[in-house]
Amino acid sequence: MATYTYLGSSALAPGDGLTLQTSGGPAAHPRFFTGFLTSPAATASGLLAVAEVARSRYFRPLDPASLDPVATAGSDRLRFESFSGCCGVYARLDVLPTGIDGEIVGHGTTNVDVNVALQRALTRVGQADPMHLAIGPDDLTVTTFDGPVVERKVPLPSRWLRGFAEAQVLTSRFDPRAEIGVAEARVLLNRVSAGDRSVQWAVPAGRTLRVTSRPAPGAICLPGAGRLVALKPFLRYATSLRVYGPPVAPGTGPVASTWELSSPAMRLSLTLSPEPYRGFSGEGAVLASLAGDEAADDAELLSALLSWDPTIDVDALADCSGLTRERVRDALTQLGTAGRVGYDVAEAGYFHRTLPYDVAAVAKMNPRLVAARALVAAGAVTVESAVAVVRSGDETYHVRDAASCTCPWWAKHRGERGPCKHALAVRMATSDVAAFA
Repeated sequence: MATYTYLGSSALAPGDGLTLQTSGGPAAHPRFFTGFLTSPAATASGLLAVAEVARSRYFRPLDPASLDPVATAGSDRLRFESFSGCCGVYARLDVLPTGIDGEIVGHGTTNVDVNVALQRALTRVGQADPMHLAIGPDDLTVTTFDGPVVERKVPLPSRWLRGFAEAQVLTSRFDPRAEIGVAEARVLLNRVSAGDRSVQWAVPAGRTLRVTSRPAPGAICLPGAGRLVALKPFLRYATSLRVYGPPVAPGTGPVASTWELSSPAMRLSLTLSPEPYRGFSGEGAVLASLAGDEAADDAELLSALLSWDPTIDVDALADCSGLTRERVRDALTQLGTAGRVGYDVAEAGYFHRTLPYDVAAVAKMNPRLVAARALVAAGAVTVESAVAVVRSGDETYHVRDAASCTCPWWAKHRGERGPCKHALAVRMATSDVAAFA
């Protein structure tokens, strides 16, 4: 007779929808996953890279701020994610089905520390050494020849939640731009200096990438190449380097990009913010999707429908919920702001996490959104054809086509950091979804 402990109580709660719990395993220590890694040395190297990003501040380096990767067990794979201390680099290790030899008996996410003991244990893992991993709601245990190392759950940095959402929205606009072999990738990355903060561009040239100082059609932005150094130790296990980014043209300003080393068993990727001094948490890419009155309600509906498939099917969610694709994407952005949804550029699809979802927290983490709602509530928006007038304090600003504005924020950023609070207020007041499509 076996006794099973569930990871929590099944519940139907406001803001969370229907949450059905599965057993995390027998006895008093439930687990999402327990088993061995088929490529232990590569997995150890990938985990160290994710932890290295978490401990780094690439802009104005200071003492390490965090070593707290987020570990997620999905239906058939494991994911480990982190942000740099400056929130300008998003790292993720995806351990694919061929990389695990064990059972995912539950679905969940936990945020753990990677202390010195675990770093040392991972550093000593050889290609033929066994490595066992157990992930539960309260801890992560790694067992090597040195014995078990238990890492307890720690609080998730609030800035990471904003970073998760911004990175999700930005990367969902990416396309594959280039793929080169590992030999060419090694040459490229070995030229990278840790202190390089310049914004450059990589252009596909035959079997490799040529680095230039100006954008051109088909180019990929390389903002602060020194931020790619965490990828170097993983080169020995990789088979190729894939690069993703948005379309660019001559004169395009700096944009984010994703650099991914892949092998049959796993993928290690770094997503770089548009410039080294810019953290993902302040990019403002999520604001347009969150401005609609229906976004929060739609997010609550979708939270009950999300499955643990490796990729979230947007069309299937639209059919099940009765929402349009656009509203589904806006709702996924809302969920992403609470860390519930991420985006995988390699598979061009969203994936599910189980970080706590709180509608109120979404607003608190986006002060421009709060300020815009206050302007609307105060009746400060007057719409006059294509131009709207917004009274903000003692100043009056003009917003054209619910986008460009005469305020200092727009003059400084020209839309590269998302809409200003006045444009958001106009969008809310007019409910003009098409203006932000």
